[in-house]
Amino acid sequence: KHLCFLPVSMYTEVQREQPDSGNILTHPDYIDGNPDLIKPKKLLNPVKASKSHQELHRELLMNHKRGLGVESKPELQRVLEHRRRNQLIRQKKEEEEAKKLQCPFEKELLKRHQRLDQLEKEQEKQEEHAPEFIKVKENLRRTSTVAGDEKAA
Repeated sequence: KHLCFLPVSMYTEVQREQPDSGNILTHPDYIDGNPDLIKPKKLLNPVKASKSHQELHRELLMNHKRGLGVESKPELQRVLEHRRRNQLIRQKKEEEEAKKLQCPFEKELLKRHQRLDQLEKEQEKQEEHAPEFIKVKENLRRTSTVAGDEKAA
């Protein structure tokens, strides 16, 4: 029967005429007690039948009865945290090795850069402690040289 082309009223009538498909599935032949039929047996699950699984299950039940939690974090989360931690450690080691493997030229440049920074800081400290008239004089020199450069251009 093709139900999609029937009007709604006919569709409901067809539904009433059809027997429940659930009733057919819930009453298999072997329940009727026919002695000629072989009754099916439930298959054993090889995982549940294993001793290690049974011991683990028993241990989990005992821990549950005692109120002990298995572990607060699931295994996947623990593994991911472990990987992140290892990755951070690896990155730090690589950075340290990169610093160690700098060529002598780069080391020398770094030393000079640090020395120049120290000298600039010392000069700034000296300028802060200098008398006011020296600061004003320096500012006048700077403005006069800038103004002279602009006139020349």
